[in-house]
Amino acid sequence: MNTLQSEAFLLDDERAAAMARIALGHVEREYPNHIMHNLQDERDIDGPRGLHPVFFGSYDWHSCVHSYWLLARIAHRFPRLAEAEAARALFTRRLTPDAIAQELAYFVQPNRGSFERPYGWAWLLKLVVELGAGHDDRLRPHAHALAPLADHMAASFKKFWPLQTYPIRTGTHFNSAFAGVLALDYARWRQDTALETVLVEGGKRWFGGDRACQVWEPAGDEFLSPTLIEAVYMSRCLADAEFSAWWQGFLPELGARQPATLFTPVFVSDRFDPKIAHLDGLNLSRAWCWRALARRLTTAPDHWIQQVAATHLHAALAHLDTNYMGAHWLATFALLTLEA
Repeated sequence: MNTLQSEAFLLDDERAAAMARIALGHVEREYPNHIMHNLQDERDIDGPRGLHPVFFGSYDWHSCVHSYWLLARIAHRFPRLAEAEAARALFTRRLTPDAIAQELAYFVQPNRGSFERPYGWAWLLKLVVELGAGHDDRLRPHAHALAPLADHMAASFKKFWPLQTYPIRTGTHFNSAFAGVLALDYARWRQDTALETVLVEGGKRWFGGDRACQVWEPAGDEFLSPTLIEAVYMSRCLADAEFSAWWQGFLPELGARQPATLFTPVFVSDRFDPKIAHLDGLNLSRAWCWRALARRLTTAPDHWIQQVAATHLHAALAHLDTNYMGAHWLATFALLTLEA
């Protein structure tokens, strides 16, 4: 990796603190808020904090959850930062048994089985892994507190994944592969072999036969690369030799840097538009995927994969806090990329 790439991927105290401050600035910011709420009757009308006493900020439920993950990750990696101390105080203040019980009660109500499926489910599991997997005694109790909600999400994956006959490939919150990647991290950490089996079998069933991907991206509001996140998911589901064979059939012209769109950062015309602003996330998630795939690819030189990732990261990194439409979530994907 050259100096430019090393600088691009540097995660030091200053950068970590800046990303943590962004998240701390909105995880308890109730408005503006985009509520996806299935009303049972007129008595069920309430505001974000009333519906979700933990994850009411950050514009929407899932962004609040993964912003908690960002703060937990930075608290683990940079425990002496003032922002890490603020994150730990947040967890103590918000991750209480009563509040988490109310969050769980929302999910088990009739007609809410698809709420935050699968994106929010997966991020909740990733948050629990981050809180529980490290050696910080100040964070692990919060993983235990969230366990009832995580158990519900894991059970929901076990029930739903076999029922979904066809994958959702669009590069937004409904993407099956992205959720599968995060949920697999949880399954393997918890040694939940039933969940792991369901997730791996789902990936193989949906994507195992894909060949010569046409790469119809970018689309106008995607923040995930349908092509690359599918490959990351398969890299987690297949052994090395199996994945190598699958990858060569999936993108057979990669050595010629084709399809060219995968190597070119996308243009963001209006960062104040909540959908167009997703494209900054596409640049970040592509960078994350390329870096994650680099470890498994034997048919492409690592240095140019890292260069492609650095170029995509550079296109978005200066815009993490340009506008609230990006600020409430983009730093999470930047952190994924920096740590890939």
